Amino acid sequence: MMRTRPLKVALLGCGVVGSEVARIMTTHADDLTQRIGAPVELAGVAVRRPSKVREGIDPALITTDATALLKRGDIDIAIEVIGGIEPARTLITTAFEHGISVVSANKALLAQDGAALHAAAEQHGLDLYYEAAVAGAIPLVRPMRESLAGDKINRVMGIVNGTTNFILDKMDSTGAGYQEALDEATALGYAEADPTADVEGYDAAAKAAILAGIAFHTRVRLDDVYREGMTEVSAADFASAKRMGCTIKLLAILERAADGESVTARVHPAMIPLSHPLASVREAYNAVFVEAEAAGRLMFYGPGAGGAPTASAVLGDLVAVARNKLAEATGPGESAYTQLPVSPMGDVVTRYHISLDVADKPGVLAQVATTFAEHGVSIDTVRQQGKDGEASLVVVTHRAPDAALSGTVEALRKLDTVRGVASIMRVEGE
Repeated sequence: MMRTRPLKVALLGCGVVGSEVARIMTTHADDLTQRIGAPVELAGVAVRRPSKVREGIDPALITTDATALLKRGDIDIAIEVIGGIEPARTLITTAFEHGISVVSANKALLAQDGAALHAAAEQHGLDLYYEAAVAGAIPLVRPMRESLAGDKINRVMGIVNGTTNFILDKMDSTGAGYQEALDEATALGYAEADPTADVEGYDAAAKAAILAGIAFHTRVRLDDVYREGMTEVSAADFASAKRMGCTIKLLAILERAADGESVTARVHPAMIPLSHPLASVREAYNAVFVEAEAAGRLMFYGPGAGGAPTASAVLGDLVAVARNKLAEATGPGESAYTQLPVSPMGDVVTRYHISLDVADKPGVLAQVATTFAEHGVSIDTVRQQGKDGEASLVVVTHRAPDAALSGTVEALRKLDTVRGVASIMRVEGE
């Protein structure tokens, strides 16, 4: 039977995503009612700048006092799309204290304080849903939390930041340099005026922490994620990648150790073979490759950012939480029963592509090869080119602990025949 009394929703934040959420709630009101089993009513919108014109939103709903909105006593669900740590954290906690379930798109907060927020939701018997925090419109969090709950996920590798993928794709397809590609991304609205969070990997690292916690049923915080940005990736790196039949992507890689006793979480640029499904992900799209024991390899692909795609994920969570409210139930909360430690990057087994500037004289290759051998790293392939007393040496290694590879690079820098290390890139996806 359809309930006539509406579920009341407080919208915290009304920027690009929030305004799309409000628009969809209004234009699809009848469909949402049928899907949920009760109407959902936008009861208030908390903003910082009340004078800004917000098309399609009743000005009477606008308030600058988000706390008062949550304490009104009639709110059932809060949608938090403010972003950042504060005041979002305090507002979500306030919502739980007043019996309000929460839908959030706040990756930074969840990566930093997800455990505490889940505990607060559980304490009050409420929901915390956050599909939109990881990959925009792509259904990923719920499939991993629910559809794959009976399986064992061993590895997750993905492109989870659209800005960096757009930049790297342009560098690959047009031969543009990093700054030129970044300027284009900024002009098209893919990059912020300050792109640091994207290009230095902070955004991807927050998403990696959230996904690792879900995948491995353990607590992984942002500080646990190894992070490298992609600002040093050059046209020469792409030329080397093409010679290997590869391209370069900024990847989030989450792995369960072979013995099952630990996990790793990392974000960094990497060369991947053109045959890998992630290599064909273009423009500002996201894609995540999940490897599970029973299900095998699964690929999730789609737009990872933007107002409408992110709002789609928010509304999906809204429907799920609203249904739970009507059933007087809650969905899955945090699952951290494994309590697996997060291993440091040095323990991760990887391959390296290393480009060296060396003296063009006999014995250089033997000296370099000896250095690799002394650190327990075997060489897969070597390519050498020389001219006028200078040469470049490109070495691709077999898999070895990252600490051993890093130690090798430091030792190479000390050789009198090595003029410099032109570039270092990990190789993944084989």
